[in-house]
Amino acid sequence: MGEGSGPLTSTHGEPAFDGTSGRWVGVSVPRREDPRLLRGRGRFVGDIELPGMLHAAFVRAPIAHARITSVDLSAVFDVDGVVAAFTAGDLALGDIVALLQRPPEEFVPTAMPVLAREKVRFVGEPVAVVVARDPYAAEDGLEAAVVEYEDLGAVVDERSAFADGAPLVHDEAPGNVLLDVSMFDTAGVDEAFAAADRDGCVVDITTRSGRQNALPLETRGVVASWDDHDDQLLVQTCTQVPHQVRTMLARSVGLAECAVRVTVPDMGGGFGQKCVVGREEIAVAAVAKRLGAPVKWIEDRSEALTAAFLAREQRYRTRAAFDGRGRITALDVDVVCDMGAYSCYPFTAGIEPLMASAEMPGVYRVPAYRVHARAMTSNKAPTAPYRGVSRPQYVMAMERVMDRAACELGLDPVEIRRRNVITEFPYTGVNNVTYDPGTYRESLDLAEAVLRDEGWYEVRDAAPADQRCIGIGYACFSERTGYGSDAFAQRKMEVVPGFDISEIRMDTSGSVVVTSGTMNHGQSHETTLAQLVADRLGLPIEKIKLRQGDTERIAYGWGTFASRSATIGGSAVATAAGRLGDLLCTIGAHLLETRDDNVRLDGAGGVVRLDDPAQRVSYEEIADVAYLRSHLLPKDVEPTLTATASFDVPGDGTFSNATHAVVVELDRGTGKVEILRYACAEDCGVVIHPQVVDGQCRGGIAQGIAGALFEEITYADNGEPSAASFIDYLVPTATEIPDVSITHLETPSALTENGAKGVGEGGTIGAPAAVLNAINDALRHTGVALDTTPVHPEAVLAALDSARIGAEDDV
Repeated sequence: MGEGSGPLTSTHGEPAFDGTSGRWVGVSVPRREDPRLLRGRGRFVGDIELPGMLHAAFVRAPIAHARITSVDLSAVFDVDGVVAAFTAGDLALGDIVALLQRPPEEFVPTAMPVLAREKVRFVGEPVAVVVARDPYAAEDGLEAAVVEYEDLGAVVDERSAFADGAPLVHDEAPGNVLLDVSMFDTAGVDEAFAAADRDGCVVDITTRSGRQNALPLETRGVVASWDDHDDQLLVQTCTQVPHQVRTMLARSVGLAECAVRVTVPDMGGGFGQKCVVGREEIAVAAVAKRLGAPVKWIEDRSEALTAAFLAREQRYRTRAAFDGRGRITALDVDVVCDMGAYSCYPFTAGIEPLMASAEMPGVYRVPAYRVHARAMTSNKAPTAPYRGVSRPQYVMAMERVMDRAACELGLDPVEIRRRNVITEFPYTGVNNVTYDPGTYRESLDLAEAVLRDEGWYEVRDAAPADQRCIGIGYACFSERTGYGSDAFAQRKMEVVPGFDISEIRMDTSGSVVVTSGTMNHGQSHETTLAQLVADRLGLPIEKIKLRQGDTERIAYGWGTFASRSATIGGSAVATAAGRLGDLLCTIGAHLLETRDDNVRLDGAGGVVRLDDPAQRVSYEEIADVAYLRSHLLPKDVEPTLTATASFDVPGDGTFSNATHAVVVELDRGTGKVEILRYACAEDCGVVIHPQVVDGQCRGGIAQGIAGALFEEITYADNGEPSAASFIDYLVPTATEIPDVSITHLETPSALTENGAKGVGEGGTIGAPAAVLNAINDALRHTGVALDTTPVHPEAVLAALDSARIGAEDDV
């Protein structure tokens, strides 16, 4: 697509499925999950009750960085209802270790013990586990545990981590750095900055984002039991990555993987926090095996806020060179990501800085690029890849750069973006990433048109600054979705995610069961993946059942993260369904006494002859032969109707894109930020289920607004976290989240089987930048720029007061 060309498709409405068109994709059919969940028939980890089940609770460190001098659990056994208690030495479990295949000067691996040994490295780190007959007795048992510590001094921020003589979180990580990479330093960077000093402008900006909790509605939890009959450990847990949990758990406990079965019931959200392997799940499983009894642990909200995997705390110093026409000529970036106390498995502490380094140029043509990125360790809970994974942060940096450059060059903020966005595809960037076709310019134009057509520019410009402070902000971004093995391998991970596998099986009734290695935690997989199968086979979705989250049923799967479910998982499902269709045609042709190339699926549950459509055989008739009268099958066809397929996105993957446009008003008396209008123009390729896509966009935008204006966990100098409940951790409610209008563009991906690109993370990526730019536009008369999120009301009020005081001084 060349510059100025229009979108391939714009979704202005959606068709109704009429049962004869044979197309389910693109239709908002009723969600198959809803009846079960709305009627209270969902089954979550917290709902699981087993005979003789015990309950676990964890003794947690009250200090951020200390040597453990003694652990005395003797009094715990005197507590009524307590059955057992264990330290790290008692369980003797293997550590959780995530590795990158990088030299020691670039990456330092760290071992995360399941229970802390010798040292604790953050407040809330598990030191011992108490097991009792009910959760209340287990909590009482915690009070009886006596642990003594020797304080070692805490590292809580970049300044303290990099200071001379700072305490080392890990002795093996000098300078408290876990990863230090300079992935790009292309020719021409310094020359571009020298030229920009003469004829254009140089923007130098430092942006920061606060530490957040992904905050799934359902906290982490596990029920583990040992099956003497099968000699197998059954672990029922809420995870996005059941096979990775099985792998790490088996290694830690010392079992063959076939002796561990991980299943996932319904799950109430994950957002990335549950796509890494946790310590508590392994400890509970080990205890269940040791005691020969089912053991349950449900994380309470205080634990979730302080000791679960956190995310987002990053700092970017971004220098950008622009020529006199507003074209960016070079980018020079220094990135520091606070990854907390340990590397997460399997992604390691490198996931955030490596993501930022590889993809920061984003939707813009950047001729020269230099980046230095570090993952620092600190005495805070470790981080996991929360929805978006560095992209909200580097997009915020890039979008602030664009607005600042527009101001210095006297250009409209939208116009400077038009001059820099990628418009010709495929495009290989300075970061060696090839971007497949998208609608970067088109989404920008559409988003701007919404605000102009609705008159928001007139509202902003007509408002006297001393009465109403209204601002408009934009964010343009792309999202690499469905990372395949090639893309993950570029990070030099020892564990390389990528492919997905699907098996589909038709029974004698003509119904099918399809498996997927992806994991549903609110994305409507039971509906959308069934739509893909229904299209391929011409079946009503009521005859299609999805199976996920069982390591015994799925050969291997990487789970759900990085917007991979529709792109990779959906492609594997669609391919498997297509192969089953081919098998049905082969058998159908034999039964119709014709050639294989003279039949087709009729879209209504049968196979017909092309030369005589009156001759037809139904799926039920074919299945009857395949299972019950297999002697009638073609000689080279085996019994049963089963097909399997794997899928892996090649190369650099496929890219969704979007533009977010925001209008805000600042309250001059309180500093409160009110969002008056929020518009999103997005392109995720083929839209499988429009309402689901809209829900993904709106949910992501809500989380992005939360990061821009509300949510943050801060720490005292001693490493004590500020938020142990929702009293301290400010979460937006429905009243703070505006209505969001969404316009869909559709550029089908040539790299996926179904034309879809991912949509799971995009809303979260664009919202912080768009909101922050709108706030700064509203503050344009003050001369103050805010470059840190979340934006607190006191910061806004201080900026407004500085303008008022300046005006009074002028008088």
